[in-house]
Amino acid sequence: MADTLMSDTPFWQRKTLDEMTDAEWESLCDGCGQCCLHKLMDEDTDEIYFTNVACRQLNIKTCQCRHYERRFEFEPDCIKLTRENLPDFEWLPMTCAYRLLAEGKPLPTWHPLLTGSKAAMHGERISVRHIAVKESEVRDWQDHILNKPSWAE
Repeated sequence: MADTLMSDTPFWQRKTLDEMTDAEWESLCDGCGQCCLHKLMDEDTDEIYFTNVACRQLNIKTCQCRHYERRFEFEPDCIKLTRENLPDFEWLPMTCAYRLLAEGKPLPTWHPLLTGSKAAMHGERISVRHIAVKESEVRDWQDHILNKPSWAE
């Protein structure tokens, strides 16, 4: 009976992030693309400013990396979120499954692991599909800061 209950319980509810396989870890990503938007850091304060400028490798329509398996070859500054460095990424969105599970919170109802597709996530406007712009179209990066500091107003 206990084995049946264990198998009926989704892995993200019965395993810690450290206990997950690499495939389980990867499947937690909802594919919103928020990690793939460029961030700017104030050199004086280390404050991070979020932009709507997409990485060149991000397919804005699908919110997927064009070269995910080889992304570091194409974008040396691309981040790799791991179990070890997760605490360092305080800027992760409040909706991020990695962040939520690390904080002991449940996955949102629109998460692809619960719904079986990304449609609900896109419908809730969690993905960057509706706000992202191509890096090649950007002239002044300050015009694309989403959380503008007072000096940029």
